[in-house]
This record gives sequence, structure tokens and C-alpha cells, in this order.
Amino acid sequence: MALASTEKVVLGCVAFGIFWVLAVFPSVPFMPVGRTAGSLLGAMLMVLFRVMTPEQAYAAIDLPILGLLFGTMVVSIFLERADMFGYLGGALAWRSRGSKDLLFRVCLVSAVASALFTNDTCCVVLTEFILKLARQNNLPPQPFLLALASSSNIGSAATPIGNPQNLVIAVQSGITFGQFLLGVFPAMIVGVITNTCILLCYFWKYLSVPEKDQERGAAAAAAGPEAVVADDEVTSHRFTPARMSHASSVNGVDADCVSEPIRRSDSLNRADTHSMRSRSYNSEGDIQVAIRSMRASSMSQEMVEVSTVGDRRDDGLVGPRKITRTTSHQRSVIIEDAPEADARDGDKGKDGGEVKEKRWKVLLWKSAVYLTTLGMLVALLMGLNMSWSAITAALVLLAFDFTDAQACLEKVSYSLLIFFCGMFITVEGFNRTGIPNALWELVEPHSRIDSAKGTALLAVVILVLSNVASNVPTVLLLGSRVAASAAAISPASEKKAWLILAWVSTVAGNLTLLGSAANLIVCEQARRAQFFGYNLTFWSHLRFGVPSTIIVTAIGLLIVASY
Repeated sequence: MALASTEKVVLGCVAFGIFWVLAVFPSVPFMPVGRTAGSLLGAMLMVLFRVMTPEQAYAAIDLPILGLLFGTMVVSIFLERADMFGYLGGALAWRSRGSKDLLFRVCLVSAVASALFTNDTCCVVLTEFILKLARQNNLPPQPFLLALASSSNIGSAATPIGNPQNLVIAVQSGITFGQFLLGVFPAMIVGVITNTCILLCYFWKYLSVPEKDQERGAAAAAAGPEAVVADDEVTSHRFTPARMSHASSVNGVDADCVSEPIRRSDSLNRADTHSMRSRSYNSEGDIQVAIRSMRASSMSQEMVEVSTVGDRRDDGLVGPRKITRTTSHQRSVIIEDAPEADARDGDKGKDGGEVKEKRWKVLLWKSAVYLTTLGMLVALLMGLNMSWSAITAALVLLAFDFTDAQACLEKVSYSLLIFFCGMFITVEGFNRTGIPNALWELVEPHSRIDSAKGTALLAVVILVLSNVASNVPTVLLLGSRVAASAAAISPASEKKAWLILAWVSTVAGNLTLLGSAANLIVCEQARRAQFFGYNLTFWSHLRFGVPSTIIVTAIGLLIVASY
């Protein structure tokens, strides 16, 4: 493709440059409008500057990718409500055997979760779990936060639903879910193990904390006010596929779920047993506040009951009650005198049956969510259309919920979908200037994947461009060109080229803190965490990210190229 007219080239570069600045630096002082508005501005300028017509702009929007994104968002929302991420957090703390074992678990759990639920979602829900674990065990947070961010990026490379750029590759290439998994999964496993070894070598001295010090740190964290997790809303990143909301109740269902009375002697055990459950799924912080309030008031017989404010609005209970409110506006801890609780316990025949019935309903609902998600994964492995498989699973979950779908659909990150629409138009307009094609013609003869030197050069180009222009625009710019170059060699080489693009563009996100949205999510979530916040700096990430990215990319590239 020859270069367009000078006017189109200049105006197209201006529009794409504005999009790039706002996409990479969403809070620039002269126009802090964010990535979503930046992508729409770039798309609008492409049409206004007549680089492309409105009809061409509409045609540039890839509906199958948007459908796949939407379906996976809805499924992630239901998995959050069904406590899936709470169980993942519990797996991190279950029978942990020290700091190094904990680091390995963080790498493994975050990699597997990212492959199935997207890396951004995984980082949103697991960051504060990991911060609290490090606090309780008197360990430095930095190695665990780096383990979460880097392993999430590496793990997400294994499946088409692991991250947005893989969605684009899977739809444009026509590679089935199973073929994608077989091609990249071995590299992902080796990459996660390699990344873990690098982390252990890099932070060995910091992780060698005596066991007694870890126990002391755990006791101090449990006793002090820092152990209380404020139930504020989790702040998700703009790229987060499903924005995490805490409008759901303790069990992940609506606020009409009946809460079960917990005696004071049991509450301490439950607080220890479930200390690592997510703030989204229980009120452990509220329980701790209630326990300290009981001790201060010197009551001999009290009962702690955790419930949502909505549960207490019309329950008809009378008598004195003390309400201790947390920072959240959604829940309260209600402390009641034992005689009233005992009187209610005497009426177990009726109330106990209702509680048991609602428990069965919750269990049935969770089972339906897990089975539907499993069915979606099976459909993807069978090679069925990925977009419609995800949309079908989302609609089945909405139907099984038996409630107005508006509350669930409001949690979908429509800003991400709009960002993709604008990005599709902007990148297509830039392609029409002829500049990307002219640059590729200079590089293509030296970056063919039929030689080791060519594969290495292609990987370097993808690595650099992914950190300069971000990974999704890189895939949109290079995807068809890399595939066409490889197709001239053989059909098998074309598939291999797409998988190389998926692997390198994803792992490239570990190079710098700005290289991946997952990195920014971990950094921001850790900084905002109450009581045990931690500031992960750009340079501290870079010192680990550069060697890790180079080594993991090279090892994985050898495996993917041999597929």
C-alpha cells in the first residue's frame, strides 16, 4: 500500500498522535480526559480530517471482539458474586509454609486466575489479599505485588480470554480456543516457573524472615487496628474488564439474604479462619470492630451478628441494639443482648427452616454460576464461536438470576467497550495513511519467522512497540502484516506468527510499570489500601521487570516457535 496524500498523512499522524498521548498518559495536564475520551477524540479527528469516511469508520469496529469482551465481563461479575475470587484468596493462605511458599502460591494462583478471568480482574480482587497476607506474616509487600502483576500478565497469555490483545488475535486469526491453549500454555507454565525463580533469587534475603518474627507480625496485625479492612469500594482501573462493585451482599447474592447469628466465642474463630477472605464477600473488618466494642463495654453475654443495612430495615425486631458503623455505607455491625438472641433461638422451628431454605437457594445459585462458566469453557475448547459462546453464557446467567438485570449490567465496564470502538477507528485511520505499511516493509525482510534471527528481531519489535504504543494497538497494527509475512512461508507458520505475537505482546507488559494495565491496577490498589498501603514505584518495578521480561520472553519464544 502506497502512502496517501501528504494532507492525509499529516492529519492522520496528528489524530493518531493525540490518541497515543491520551492512551499512554491519560492524565496529561493540558487535557486530562482519560483513555476512553482520548480514543473517541482520535476516531472523531480521523473522520473530521477526512482520513476516512464515516462508513469506513463504522466498518472498522470489530463487533465479534466487542461481543466477546461483553460476555466475559458479565461472567466475571457473576463469578465475583459467587465468591470465586474469595476462594482463590483462601487458597493463598491455606496451610502456608513460609514466605517462599507464599510467593510461589501468589505466582501460581494469579497466573491460573488470569488465564480464566482476565489479568485485570485478577489484580483488582487479589491485591489487597496479598497486602494483608504480607502484613500478617511480617513480610515486605514488594516481592508479592511484583509476583501478582508479573504472573498475571504471563498467565493471561495462555488463553484468548486472558487479556484484550489475545481477544483481538483470536478473532482476527480464527485460531480456536484449544489451538491457542496448546500453543501458548506450555510457554506460560515455564514462564511462570522462571518468573518465580527470578523473584526468589532477587528477594531471597528479604523473604528469609525468621518464623518467630512472622508469627509476631501476624499476632500484631490481628490485634491492631491495621488488621481491620475498611469496606470501601474497590477502585478499578479504566481497563478493568468488570468493575468490582460491593453492592452485592455477604454471600454474593441480593441484600435480602438472611444472615446467621454468630456467638462471640465463635466470631473469634471465624475471624481467624476466614481472615483472608475478600472484603467483597464478608465483613471481617466489621466483626473485628464489633469484638473490640464488646470488650470495651464489659458485656458478659453478647452476640455479634453481621448483616446488611437492608436486612435490618424491615425485620421487625424490637429491643435495645447498638450499631457500630464502618466506613462503608452498605453494612453495619449489630450487637444485641443475649436474652433477646436466646428468645429468638427458642423460635428455631420456623426461622431455622427459612434460613436453611435460603442457604440451599444460595448454594443452588452458585452451582448454576460455576456450571454455566464451565460450560462456556467447554464450548470454547470445542471450537465453537467464541463471541457467541461468551454472550450465551452471560445471558444464561442473567436468566438464572431471576432478578432485574439492570443492577448487574450497570457493573459492566462500558468505558472499555467504548475505548475499543474508538481505538478500532483510530488505528484503521492510521493504517490508511500508509505509514505503518511503509515501516513494516523496511523491517519485514529481516523479521521472517523461518529463521532464529528473524524471530528474535520480530520479538524485539513487538516488545518495544508494545511498551511505546501499548499492546492492543500494537496487535492491531502488526497482526495482519505479521500473519501475511508468515503465510508466505507456510500455513503453519501463519498460526505460529499469531501465537508469537500473543506471547511477546503480553509478556512485554512486565517490562515497565506503564507497560500493562494490570501493573497500574496493582500499583494503584496497593497505594490506596487502608492501614497497610504500599507505594510500588516505577524504578522498583523496572529493576525487576527488565531482566524478568527479557528472560521469560526468550524462554517462552523458544517453546512457542517450536509448536
